Amino acid sequence: MDGTVLVADDDRTIRTVLTQALTRAGCKVHATSSLMTLMRWVDEGKGDLVISDVIMPDGNGLETLPQITEKRPGLPVIIISAQNTIMTAIQATEKDAYDYLPKPFDLPDLMKRAARALDQKRRVQPPRSAAPAGAPVAAIPAQQEDLPLVGRTAAMQALYRLVARVMNTDLPVLVTGESGTGKSLIARAIHDFSDRRTLPFVVASASDLDGMDGPSAIVARARGGSILFDEVGDLGEEAQARIVRMLDAFGDSAPRIMATSQRDLMERMEAGQFRQDLFYRLGGVTLTVPSLRERVDDIPLLSTHFLARAERDGQPLRRFSNEAMDLIRTYSWPGNVRQLENTIKRLTVTGQSEEIGKPEVELVLGNQPAIEPLMGGAPGDKLQASVAKHLKRYFDLHGGVLPPPGLYPRILREVETPLIEIALEATGGNQAKCADLLGINRNTLRKKITDLDIRVTRRRKLM
Repeated sequence: MDGTVLVADDDRTIRTVLTQALTRAGCKVHATSSLMTLMRWVDEGKGDLVISDVIMPDGNGLETLPQITEKRPGLPVIIISAQNTIMTAIQATEKDAYDYLPKPFDLPDLMKRAARALDQKRRVQPPRSAAPAGAPVAAIPAQQEDLPLVGRTAAMQALYRLVARVMNTDLPVLVTGESGTGKSLIARAIHDFSDRRTLPFVVASASDLDGMDGPSAIVARARGGSILFDEVGDLGEEAQARIVRMLDAFGDSAPRIMATSQRDLMERMEAGQFRQDLFYRLGGVTLTVPSLRERVDDIPLLSTHFLARAERDGQPLRRFSNEAMDLIRTYSWPGNVRQLENTIKRLTVTGQSEEIGKPEVELVLGNQPAIEPLMGGAPGDKLQASVAKHLKRYFDLHGGVLPPPGLYPRILREVETPLIEIALEATGGNQAKCADLLGINRNTLRKKITDLDIRVTRRRKLM
């Protein structure tokens, strides 16, 4: 790793850690807490890479991006920010940032991105016709600024970056994920933040496709905007055929096509339940929205977001006690973000005091499902039913002959290994926290890690 890196952040700890890490990697580093100083260094021709925070005492790091691009075309800028919404990622992309990372960030991940930025000669992008250099992202509907597309976890940030990259392309987009994860919100955000934002956004249902004129009426309503086929995996054979014929008839000024599905379309296609030609027409880009259990660290952020929204809507100001938030975090949330939002709404109107305590949360969650359905299963399927289907298929594949002896430990190992790996990932590799999360002794966990040959990686996060 070779080059000079300019670091701008008002947090002294972050400046120190980045300076030490980059210096050890072989870089020269200039660090500052001032955007004015950063721009002076850029003017003087210093630096092969810029790493900048967004909110600084003397300005906004995103707003300096067009100036840096104008003065030093090809100088890569990595934006780091504690503002963990989809808008930050989109604005960073709109303003031509090389990369974007949320705070707290994973230091090894940032170092890898910095190395790529230094090693890769950056292609200079032509000015955007839709937004001149220095212009803010404009014409975004106000209601979209309050979408619950909030998250600092790696899975959500990767999704945000991909949304930002594909929003102004003409590629069809397939958004997959479990019910309640926000698939339709992602599709709507792609439209509302894109160059098509002033054109209609049409959600097409199975009934809209009925009749000879159904597909043409959908296209006429879209007027070159965007068409979303919601839960396309539930459409019947005739509706799927109508979509294929509609897409084949597109000419100039065609609308953008998007679709959502909580079903595994590949699996349905292989089972003969989904048309192969439609599958490949819809899958130009596939975006997978993670379930809430895959982004546990976002639950407090989302909960605070929903509490603040409720207060703006006239509900009493409320906050969670630590014990209540711990319970919220450990719940499985089978209904994902939608269920969390409805739970928070209920908590804002049922309590008397400002603080939401653990007993109140227990009461609200008491009658709700304790374990989530798996994606791709039949509606209402629980984990036990999905495992039963998997095991039945395993026996059927042996054609009436019993599987090899030792089935019990083999099956337990298949379940136990991913459970421990995911728990270790969720706790940042901290074995004490992982053992507590799993409800087992730390020595038992260590033995299982050894026996199952599980690799443990400790991750350092910066606040």
